Amino acid sequence: MEQTEESNANKKCTKTRSFRDAANPHKHQYHYQHQLLQYSNQYGFCNQNQHQRYYPALLPLPTQMPFQLTLPPLPQNHGFRTKTHLHKPSCKLNNPPLAASSDTQVQNVAISPAPEGLQRPKSLPRKGDSGRGVIGARQPQSLVAARRPDSGGIEGPVISLLANHFLVRFDSSQRIFHYNVEISPNPSKEVARMIKQKLVMENPVMLSGAFPAYDGRKNLYSSVEFQNDRLEFYVSLPIPTSKTTLPNREFNDLLDKHQKLKLFRINIKLVSKFDGKELSSYLSKEGDDWVPLPQDYLHALDVILRESPTEKCISVGRSLYSNYMGGTKDIGGGAVGLRGFFQSLRPTQQGLALNVDFSVTAFHESIGVIPYLQKRLEFLRDLSQRKTRGLTGEEKKEVEKALKNIRVFVCHRESVQRYRVYGLTDEATENLWFADRDGKNLRLVTYFKEHYNYDIQFRNLPCLQISRSKPCYLPMELCMICEGQKFLGKLSDDQTARILKMGCQRPRERKAIIDGVMRGPVGPKSGIQGREFKLHVSGEMTRLNGRILQPPKLKLGDGGHVRDLTPSRHDRQWNLLDSHVFEGAQIERWALISFGGTSDQKSYIPKFINQLSQRCEQLGIFLNKNTIARPQFESTQVLNNVSLLESKLKKTHRAALNNLQLLICVMEKRHKGYADLKRIAETSIGVVSQCCLYPNLSKLSSQFLANLALKINAKVGGCTVALYNSLHSQIPRLLQSDEPVIFMGADVTHPHPLDDFSPSVAAVVGSMNWPAANKYVSRMRSQTHRQEIIQDLGAMVGELLEDFYQEVNKLPKRIIFFRDGVSETQFYKVLQEELQAIRGACSRFPDYKPLITFAVVQKRHHTRLFPFENDPSSTQTPFSDENIPPGTVVDTVITHPREFDFYLCSHWGVKGTSRPTHYHVLWDESQFTSDELQKLVYNLCYTFVRCTKPVSLVPPAYYAHLAAYRGRLYLDRAEPSAYMRSSPTLSRAAPPKATPLPKLSENVKKLMFYC
Repeated sequence: MEQTEESNANKKCTKTRSFRDAANPHKHQYHYQHQLLQYSNQYGFCNQNQHQRYYPALLPLPTQMPFQLTLPPLPQNHGFRTKTHLHKPSCKLNNPPLAASSDTQVQNVAISPAPEGLQRPKSLPRKGDSGRGVIGARQPQSLVAARRPDSGGIEGPVISLLANHFLVRFDSSQRIFHYNVEISPNPSKEVARMIKQKLVMENPVMLSGAFPAYDGRKNLYSSVEFQNDRLEFYVSLPIPTSKTTLPNREFNDLLDKHQKLKLFRINIKLVSKFDGKELSSYLSKEGDDWVPLPQDYLHALDVILRESPTEKCISVGRSLYSNYMGGTKDIGGGAVGLRGFFQSLRPTQQGLALNVDFSVTAFHESIGVIPYLQKRLEFLRDLSQRKTRGLTGEEKKEVEKALKNIRVFVCHRESVQRYRVYGLTDEATENLWFADRDGKNLRLVTYFKEHYNYDIQFRNLPCLQISRSKPCYLPMELCMICEGQKFLGKLSDDQTARILKMGCQRPRERKAIIDGVMRGPVGPKSGIQGREFKLHVSGEMTRLNGRILQPPKLKLGDGGHVRDLTPSRHDRQWNLLDSHVFEGAQIERWALISFGGTSDQKSYIPKFINQLSQRCEQLGIFLNKNTIARPQFESTQVLNNVSLLESKLKKTHRAALNNLQLLICVMEKRHKGYADLKRIAETSIGVVSQCCLYPNLSKLSSQFLANLALKINAKVGGCTVALYNSLHSQIPRLLQSDEPVIFMGADVTHPHPLDDFSPSVAAVVGSMNWPAANKYVSRMRSQTHRQEIIQDLGAMVGELLEDFYQEVNKLPKRIIFFRDGVSETQFYKVLQEELQAIRGACSRFPDYKPLITFAVVQKRHHTRLFPFENDPSSTQTPFSDENIPPGTVVDTVITHPREFDFYLCSHWGVKGTSRPTHYHVLWDESQFTSDELQKLVYNLCYTFVRCTKPVSLVPPAYYAHLAAYRGRLYLDRAEPSAYMRSSPTLSRAAPPKATPLPKLSENVKKLMFYC
C-alpha cells in the first residue's frame, strides 16, 4: 500500500522534477550556480557529531544502528578498492545487482558559460517574422555585456556606508582538485552527504587526509590530490532497502524490528585540477577584456563556503534556515515562519565577496495531517468533532490542493521512509480494497486492524495517494507532515503580514543579525573548510562611499498656486495641497456599482461621490458630481457568477449610451471576483475601472481621496507630474528635444509554484510622449509555462513603436529598455535573444536603426546598505537607525569588477531596511556615462503616476510589472488551476500550449488601465 520515495529515486529518470524545482528559485548570483539548486528536495537530519543516524524530522526514533560497510570480511585497510583492484563481493546481497561501472559512464559536470567571456558579433540579423533574430547554433561569436564606461560617477555629496558584503581572500596558488562523484542507486542529497561523511571519516589514507567539500550531487572538491584518480567504494547505510514492484505491498515488513542496510556504490573520478590565478587576474582587471570569469574556481569556492552551513541547516535555494536563528513562529494556517540567512559568493571590484543577508520564509508545520487540515482549511476546523463527515467535490479539490507535493511519514509503525502526496483517492477510506501479494482482496480498514490493531477513525475521508502511477494508499490520520518543507502554497493576507513582520527589521537590528550570523555556529565561518582551502572570510562588513543624487525640480499643473517645486523633505515626498496635477482629466460620464455592504455602509455612497468630486477639483481633475445613472447596488454573490457579473456591467454601460469613461466599483471586502471584473471591463466592455473597499469609505481621509484621484486620473489619460527641466536639457550630450527617446519596460510573471500547466504572462510598456515621457502604453502576451525569455517581444515592441509614431510623428532615435525579472544566470540568454527581437522589430521600418540601451533591473537581490557612523557616540541619536536617504547610489567596491552596473536607492524606506535596486547594463549603444544614466533613472523615479514621492523601481519596469500582473488576472479566473485538471495518478505531462489572453478593447488599449 505504501511506496517509498527512495525506491522511486532509484529509477534513472531524468524527467523527475524535484520538490524544490517548483519553488522558483529566483534568482542566482554572478557565479551561475544553478546546478547547486536543481535538486535537493528532501529535508532529513543527520547527527553531525556521530554521523550515525538518519531520520525524517520529528520521527519516533528506532533503535540506534551504527553505519557498517556491507562487504565481505576483509582486513580493515581493505574497506575500499581502487578501480584497478576491484573484485566482486563474495557475499550474496538481497539488493538487485548494481549496474557495472564504466570509465566512459563518468559524467562530467558542465559549467555554464558566463556572459563576460562572450564576443560581439560582426552583424545582427535584421529580418524575422516575429522580430526575433535567431543566432545560429554554430555561430562562433556572440554578444558581450557592456563594460563600465568610467571609474564611476562623481555627482552628489559623498555618504559613508556599510554593505553586507564580506571580503574573501584566497591563495591564488592553491590548487583545487575537482572529482566527479557517481552514487548508485541514486540517493537523495541528504543521504549523499552522509555517504560522503562516512568516506571521509573511514578512509583518510585513500583521500590523503583531505576534508573535501561536496555539493550533494556530482561535485567533490579537495585541497589535495587523492591516492588514485579513480576510486570505488561500497557503503551501506541503515535506510530501507525496499524494492517492491507490487503496487499494494506493505513496505515495512520489519517484524524482527531491525533496520535493513542499503548498499550504495560510489565511483570517484578526477575531472580537473585548477588554481586561482585566472580568477585573481580577472578580479584585478589584468589581461584581455573579453576573458571570461573563471567559473570553475568560483564554483568550487562557493561549494566550499557552503559546506559547513549546509550540514547544519535546511537549505532552500541560496538560503539556509536554522533554529539557531531564533526558532519558529506560528503564522497560522498550518504554516510556521523560520529565520535564516542568504549566502552567495560574488565577484566585485574589491575582489571576491560573500554576500550574507537575513532571510525569513514559511514552512509547513510538522503536525499530523488531520490537525494540519483543520488549521489550513476553514471548512474543516471542526473535523476532530465530526469524524464521520466526508468531503464534497469542491472540498476534496481544496484538500488535494493543500496537500499535494507535501512529504509525510507514518506514525503507526517505526520507519524512516518519507512519502510524497500526489493526490487523494477517489473513494473514501472505508470503501478502499487492495490485493495482497497472493492476489487476495483485502479491505483497507480491516488490514490496519489486523496488522496494527488500529481502528481507522476518519473512514469517510479519502486516503492519501503516495504514488504517481500506482494505487498506494495511506490513511490521513496515520500521517505526519515532515519538518523542513518550504510552504509552496499561496499565503493568506494574515500569513503574509506575519511573515513580513518577522523579516522587517530596522537597519541597526538587521545589521546586528547579519553580524551574528558571521560569528555564529551555523554561519559560513563555522567550519574547517576555510582553513583547508586557505580561505579567509572577513568578519566585518565592507566599508565604502556612496553618493546622494539631488532631486529634480518638478512641474505641476498651471491652475494651482504652486506650479513647480523641488522635493526638499528628507523622504523626498511632496504634497498637492496647493497644487494641481500636471495634466488633469475631464471625466463627464462615469458610473458607480456596489457589491455587498451593510445598509450603513451603502449610506456612505452619496457623501463619497461628493467628496471625491471635490478632491478631484482641488487637484485640477474634473469629475462630474453626478453619475450617468443612479448608483447600482448588487449582492456580493454577483462577483461569484461570471455571466451575471458581465450582464450587470453591460447594463451599466448601456445606461451611459455605451460611452462610459470610468466605472467605480465599491466592494464589501477583497474578492476573487475582482479578476473577472477587470477582465470583463477591459476586454469585453471597454471601460477603465477603479475599485475600493467600504471600510475605507467610512474614513474618507483627504489622503485616501487624493490617492484614489491620482489613480483615476492616470487611468483615464491624465498624468500627475512632469520634470521641470526635461531630460534632454539634463543630458545634453546625448539627448535632443527633436530626437525623441522611447523608454520601454518588460517583465514576465509566472504561475504559482505548484501550477505545472498555466502559461506565463509577458508585458512590455513604452512611453508615448517626448520629452515628458510620463505616459505609457502596454502590450501583454501569454507564453509557454515558466518561459523567461519573452517570446513575442519583437511583435510587442513593433506595435509600441507604431503607437509612438502616431503620437509623436517620429520614430524614436533611442530605445532605452529596462528588463525586470531576470536572474544573473539568464543575462546572456536574455541579451542574445531579446536584443535580437528588438532589432528585428526595428527592421520592419525602412532604414530605421535606433541606438539601443538594454538594462536589467533587479529587486530580488540581497545587497543591503547601512549608514556608517564615524562617531561611535552618535549611535544613540534619533537618526542613527534610519535608512539610507533617497538618491543614494553606489557604483564602486561592491559592483561588478568589469561590467556596467550600479545600486540606486531612489525611495525612502519607511519600514524595515531599504533594498536598493540593482541596474545592470548589458548593452549600451548610446554610451552613457555613469553620471548620465544614474541621473536619468533617478529622475524618472519621480514621474510615477500613482504617488507623490520617488518610487524604488524605474517606472517603465514598474509599469511592466503591473501590466504583467493584470494579464495574470485575466487568466487566473478564465481557466481552472493545474491541480484541478490533472489526475494524481497520471505522470506529469509537458505544459500545454499557452492560452492566449483576451484581446483588449480599443477604448482602453492606449490608456494606463493597469495602474
